[in-house]
Amino acid sequence: MIAVAKPKILVIEDEPDLLEVIQYNLDREGHKVIACRNGEQGLSRIRTDNPDLVILDLMLPGMDGVEVCRQVKSDPVTRAIPIIMVTAKSEESDIVLGLGIGADDYIAKPFSPRELVARVKVVLRRGPLREQSGGGERVVRGPLTIDLGRHEARLDQQLISLTPTEMRLLHFLASHPGRVFTRAHLLSRVIGEDAIVTDRNIDVHVRALRQKLGDSQTYIETVRGVGYRFSDASQ
Repeated sequence: MIAVAKPKILVIEDEPDLLEVIQYNLDREGHKVIACRNGEQGLSRIRTDNPDLVILDLMLPGMDGVEVCRQVKSDPVTRAIPIIMVTAKSEESDIVLGLGIGADDYIAKPFSPRELVARVKVVLRRGPLREQSGGGERVVRGPLTIDLGRHEARLDQQLISLTPTEMRLLHFLASHPGRVFTRAHLLSRVIGEDAIVTDRNIDVHVRALRQKLGDSQTYIETVRGVGYRFSDASQ
């Protein structure tokens, strides 16, 4: 029988009690956990250990989580490693900041072990970007080109830096211009139907995506009381 390698998760958290709780629950789920107490150490271990997932606290002594995330996502060697940002800040602007610099998901303190484990499972299961919409890997809408296979989005031929979640969200919406999708539908198609998340999660991702689209953010339309759609005027 061939042994299946345990997913390797690197946790960067400076609160000893919380770090112990996270490590215990991930160990119990069969993950191999590497624990770090500060950003400098965590960044070094990311580069040497090549984990399958990073759980990163936003507020760290010395190098904070924002800078760690920036460096991981700007390095071609490490940028594909998914990051779940952990933050005690609940304001949307702080969450958007984390997602905007490349984090794949976020979880706000306090959180339950069950929620943490569910988020980890969903992110690990995503694996490489793949076609999920049935609309083809490459979609062109006006000045916007989204190539899911290459993980590239271009606006007027200029590359836009998107997280994997933002890429899936933009590609899915752009593949169905004019069609309205509920937040629940988008959650299941883009994030994972068994994730413990709320409608607000999709709202935060949409807000971050609109910021990166600049003047073209009007392509993503809000349909009050329903959800979101990609403007069919872009065809």
